[in-house]
Amino acid sequence: MKWRNAWVGAVALALAACGDDAEQQAAQSLRDEQPATGQVEIWRFGLEEIEGSVQYEYANRFAEIISEKTDGQVEVRLFPYGQLGGLTDIYDQVQAGAVQLAFGSGFLGGTVPESQLFSLNFILTDDELRNTQILNGEDFRKNEDLIDAFRERSLHPLAIVPEGWQVWTANKPVRAPEDFAGLSIRVMDNRLLRDTYSAYGANPTTMEYGELYSGLQLGQLDANIQPVFAHQEMDFYQVQDYMIFANQAQFIATVMANADWYDNLSDEHEQIIEDAVVEMVPHIHEVQTRLNSERLDIITENSDIEIIYLTPEERAVFRERSLPVRDVFVDIVGTRGEKLLDVLLEQVGEGVSVAASEPVMVTETNDSIDSGESPAQTDLDHADNTNDNTAESVTR
Repeated sequence: MKWRNAWVGAVALALAACGDDAEQQAAQSLRDEQPATGQVEIWRFGLEEIEGSVQYEYANRFAEIISEKTDGQVEVRLFPYGQLGGLTDIYDQVQAGAVQLAFGSGFLGGTVPESQLFSLNFILTDDELRNTQILNGEDFRKNEDLIDAFRERSLHPLAIVPEGWQVWTANKPVRAPEDFAGLSIRVMDNRLLRDTYSAYGANPTTMEYGELYSGLQLGQLDANIQPVFAHQEMDFYQVQDYMIFANQAQFIATVMANADWYDNLSDEHEQIIEDAVVEMVPHIHEVQTRLNSERLDIITENSDIEIIYLTPEERAVFRERSLPVRDVFVDIVGTRGEKLLDVLLEQVGEGVSVAASEPVMVTETNDSIDSGESPAQTDLDHADNTNDNTAESVTR
């Protein structure tokens, strides 16, 4: 590893520039943590979510694997959301190399426009484990266009983490586009999402995440889109009457590294990271399905909200309306984005299967995938922004 002596100062300047006492304290903390020569290496991992979240569970297990595989010579230190500033602060720091590793999801579209691919509806299968395998299989995760899209922004993609289905909540049952008519649904400030929900017949409305609960409570909004665990953590379900599973999209985050830092890793450490992210594929699938299932149980036990699972026929109508938005994505990101979309659609068999009915909240981990073994191709079947449309990540 070629460590740069200047990185500590870069952290301090990046955080102090925010003018916030807490962030300046965080900068001092990072300075204090820098190991002396010959001591344990510390890799810093910035998270978009709080402790107990899917991202935290991923990063915590990743840290354990790295420690085990390096005999304790590398420590991965986690910084849950808020400790390093906001989302743009996290992205800026990993691009600058002040933080070596980070998650990027919805808001990352402003930095890596091609990552908006995961905002599109009905491009994955109904099988969550299969989706996790596809996205982390070498044909997609190591696709040259995907890697180039990140590396042009001083980043290197390492893993792709689906965190569960994006679920609709509303104050009326929604089973068809006609049911969305007149409904004001909160979306991130993103052209793809606005076009999608306009196509569904709704009135897509942007509202800050921190204002969302009161917006729903006061009737400024009629509907919402979040993963199950976010609905529960933020109590959105308490001010909505219906929760609708359409399996239209999953909330997906990318694990990424600073490109220069990654390039200066030893071959041994690069391989250790590769082994770790492959080992994490079945593990994080089990974690996110368990967390979402547990949170759904909490929701149903503590409210009278009605759960609706769309039928294959009902979902097919929404899928058909979503197809033109793929052209919008290509218009935004160009040829490279189109090639990535084509690769993903080929992997999943051209979008989504509408044969499944009620989605399964907990899926058994595929025992045929051994730890440290990449899923073979034969085994495989909260996103969002343009340069002028800043998106907000789903932060918990």
